[in-house]
Amino acid sequence: MRGKWAAGIPPRNFTWVIKDRLALSERPGGFAPNHRKVRRQEEIVWLQVQGFTHVISLLPSAHNLKAYEEHDLPSTQFALPPSGDTRAVLAELFEDIHRRLQAGERVLIHQEEMGDRVAGVAAGYLCWSGRLPGGPQATMVLERMTGHPMGPAGRELVATAGQLPSRPDATGA
Repeated sequence: MRGKWAAGIPPRNFTWVIKDRLALSERPGGFAPNHRKVRRQEEIVWLQVQGFTHVISLLPSAHNLKAYEEHDLPSTQFALPPSGDTRAVLAELFEDIHRRLQAGERVLIHQEEMGDRVAGVAAGYLCWSGRLPGGPQATMVLERMTGHPMGPAGRELVATAGQLPSRPDATGA
């Protein structure tokens, strides 16, 4: 790649949750009917240029994982079920995010589109990690960051996060 595209383009709806450490976006390349391979490549290049060390996909499918591998961008999939009990996935996901941030990594979390569930995961992590004191505060912060009110699906994830055991101490990453 040459010229202005050598630095890539940011994924749509890119939002920092923890400045220079943890970010959210829609799936690089766009969501299902609008997904474009060239755009995905440009967005992965941008993530690499920006120093991202890991991508976490919340998709139930393996979409994009091969593309990350081809670009030497480590990734992990935490298939967040669309309904039902999410406690086990959230507990494992929050531990993984926490370890990565403690190690100084720069992490992007995405799902198909930037919606309630991605925002709910981020707000839930902020509560679980002790960075924010509770669900209402975390919900309000994520609503301001994303510019959208959080609906029931996101709020349910925040509530579930508040019920999880084994929170790390509040020293943060």
